[in-house]
Amino acid sequence: MGAESVLGSAAASLLAGGRRAEPGPVVRIAEDPRTVAAYHRLRHEEFVLRQGLFPGSDLDDVDDDTRTVVLVSVAPDGTVLGGVRIAPCAQPDIGWWSGSRLVVADTAHSGGIGPALIRSACAHVEARGVLRFDATVQDRYSPLFTSLGWVDTGAGPVVAGRAHRRMRWPVDRIQRLADSTKSLLSGLLSPFAGQSGGLGATGFRGDDGAPVPGTDLVAACDAILPSMVERDPEWAGWCSVLVNIGDLSAMGADPVGLLDAVAAPTTSHLERIVRGVAAAAAAWGVPVLGGHTQVGVPSALSVTALGRTTRPVPAGGGRVGHTLSLTADLGGSWRPGYHERQWDSSSSRTSEELRLLAGHVAEIAPAAAKDVSMAGIVGTAGMLAEASGTGAQLDVAAIPRPQGASVGAWLTCFPGYAMLTADRGPAPEPAGPAVSAACGRLTAEPGVRLRWPDGEVTVAVAGTVTGFGPA
Repeated sequence: MGAESVLGSAAASLLAGGRRAEPGPVVRIAEDPRTVAAYHRLRHEEFVLRQGLFPGSDLDDVDDDTRTVVLVSVAPDGTVLGGVRIAPCAQPDIGWWSGSRLVVADTAHSGGIGPALIRSACAHVEARGVLRFDATVQDRYSPLFTSLGWVDTGAGPVVAGRAHRRMRWPVDRIQRLADSTKSLLSGLLSPFAGQSGGLGATGFRGDDGAPVPGTDLVAACDAILPSMVERDPEWAGWCSVLVNIGDLSAMGADPVGLLDAVAAPTTSHLERIVRGVAAAAAAWGVPVLGGHTQVGVPSALSVTALGRTTRPVPAGGGRVGHTLSLTADLGGSWRPGYHERQWDSSSSRTSEELRLLAGHVAEIAPAAAKDVSMAGIVGTAGMLAEASGTGAQLDVAAIPRPQGASVGAWLTCFPGYAMLTADRGPAPEPAGPAVSAACGRLTAEPGVRLRWPDGEVTVAVAGTVTGFGPA
């Protein structure tokens, strides 16, 4: 973030015909013991000798934590001009970090070193998937943090007679995802809403699948991003089945058949897409009944799935006080080429395992269910809550998560198989290879909030996700 602001000002100066902007402070991770020791000396001089905040030493257990990251500003000759440490606040790391011990060697001639360190700390934690970033700062420095976009959350401790404020960096990763993937839906689809039965029957509007009036059929339809079809055609074909089976599963429907509409610029590319669709259809044991195929045109792929149930489970069946549970397959890993965006748990599963997972919602018959989509776990919880006319609160530490995935990435990615359900009690363990855990509840307050182990609650999604409102 700091580097971008420096580059931006330099570019603007050059475009305007002015002189080249002076380079801003260089901030990097302290990776060698000598640099860390130099940072510790600066801290000792400032906090122990000059301010008298600590008797003898300001070193503590955060310095001993191997997860702690030290960021330093260095002069061209390698002299450490300032530094700050950032570290997780919980074990294991649940995406809650704090910054502390910010120090600058010469405050009278710092040249923006303090703001550069603060900006770099914010950028670093967001890149690591952190969703909550706190700092406790002396009162006199709180205006600086506020000017950089931090939020004052109240009075902090008094240390050696110096009052402090609690500050929080507003990480908006989840809100941005919800806004970019779902917030436009109600406006764009409003022409359908005025039709009789448009956008689904009452109680199912905006649901994962659509009960077909007068039948026990449920229909679902999903398209795959053209860029994905072009870049990774077999995986695109696999995912076109995966997402549709997930939508039917969320409704408690037993899949009976698929229809595909597939297009590609060449025959060989078309064959690769079809291979992916066919492999997934065979894995879930669902036939492709027909569809539309075209060659010599830009890549495109969409699949419609049909399923049967006499008791479709709505997303909008939740009520205030209901327990939110997440059932997820934590096996697998990030899909190559889609790191922190797509978790692949399905391609290594047997057909029996896949079908057991697909039948989970039908087996437990919850009050409400929703398949986790590209809006991520939190955004999908917001859609379930919105359809139910409620809000949602998730307990971050209770959300099942695979090793190797940061909280920020896991809560915002497409997770392969993950199902959110709401009912009077926790969802039972699934018959397949996934795990279930009660991780939240439906609330009367709109939006989605995250509850942390210290009791703090932060806003992840401020209001509705789609704008459709209650189903």
